[in-house]
Amino acid sequence: MPKVVREQDWERTLRGQVRELSTGWSVKEDRGRVRIKIRRPGQPEQSVTLPFAWAKSDSGDAYIRIRNVYALTQEGNTLRQAAEIAAGKAPKLIEQRDWPGALERFKAQKLEHGTAIKPGTWASKYQPVLGDAVALLTSRKPPTTPADLIDRCIRSWPPGSRTRQERSRNLAQFLRYCVTREQVPAVWVPPADLKEHIGRRPPTATSKASDPITDQQILDLISSLPDDAAGHRWADVLRLMSELGLRPIELLHLCVKADPKTGERHWWCSYEKRAGGGITKPRRLFPLPLVGAGGDAQQWRLLERWPIELPSLRSGNGAADAIATYLNRREGWRTLRAHLEAQGQRLSCYSFRHSYSVRGHQRGIDNGSMALAMGHSIEVHCRSYPWATEAGAAAAFERAAVP
Repeated sequence: MPKVVREQDWERTLRGQVRELSTGWSVKEDRGRVRIKIRRPGQPEQSVTLPFAWAKSDSGDAYIRIRNVYALTQEGNTLRQAAEIAAGKAPKLIEQRDWPGALERFKAQKLEHGTAIKPGTWASKYQPVLGDAVALLTSRKPPTTPADLIDRCIRSWPPGSRTRQERSRNLAQFLRYCVTREQVPAVWVPPADLKEHIGRRPPTATSKASDPITDQQILDLISSLPDDAAGHRWADVLRLMSELGLRPIELLHLCVKADPKTGERHWWCSYEKRAGGGITKPRRLFPLPLVGAGGDAQQWRLLERWPIELPSLRSGNGAADAIATYLNRREGWRTLRAHLEAQGQRLSCYSFRHSYSVRGHQRGIDNGSMALAMGHSIEVHCRSYPWATEAGAAAAFERAAVP
């Protein structure tokens, strides 16, 4: 006579809880593990084994996992896909999805709808990274998460590089399209913030990547911008960075305060960040007006005009990228860049900040005061701006050369 195994209380409770989730749901033991089954009329039976022992000690955790799996099936995932997602994995959708077809449909969407791009832009900016992505997704060992896919498609380029930024953004667009238009489960939505994937250049890259430009070169560049509303807003961006020595991101943290004793208005930057060279703290800003070739100081009245309407600087890759994108389209900027490159120098949107440093030292301001105004330590200032020590030494010896 076969041995009758009585159902224990925890087993009865677990089975009842699972049945209450939805019609056709059940749970059973399978080789000592918890197994879920869905059986509904007219539909294929689905089942999956979970990594929990069929034991009272695991029953609570097993039910929590089953409840999460159920919620994921309500988003359109199969039972097996939902179990993988709940376990922290991306579902293995590669064989079930027409990724090459999705790519062709995404291409048509980009070329024919919305803010349509040119075929040349598709060929140079989208096709390379998306072709790589589809090849990975249809390979024998595909990526299991969108983050993994992005990393594998950009790791051949240096952290913080423009190519790495573009490949990340365009691949993220494709994945979002697939989730919204190709019925790919939401687990494939890319990270909202791509900065962790794009990375940053080494701390010394900023100072090495660009050189200061003269006041007159800045004035000529501003004069070359379009004489329209947008051009005027971008001109004020360059004026503020040049006259106040701002990092591009600090334009988003700029305001005017009043001295509590005198009522005098002054510039204030609320930007605060920990970096390899220490802490950038909120600080008062000190304008250094530019002087043109004729010897006249520029009177831009920026403080009087504040608040000033500026263009949008909140791009996915930060203010520096937004400024660089605009300037790279301007003939005056391209001409200046070519001129500097012929002299072995490099131009970037940090060149305006570097010029502020040069201007200050040319006017006899000491390293400590310049470092304070620019928001870093004296050590970082001297390391990042070698002309600071050279100009300071020259000025000191000139003062000492008293007949």
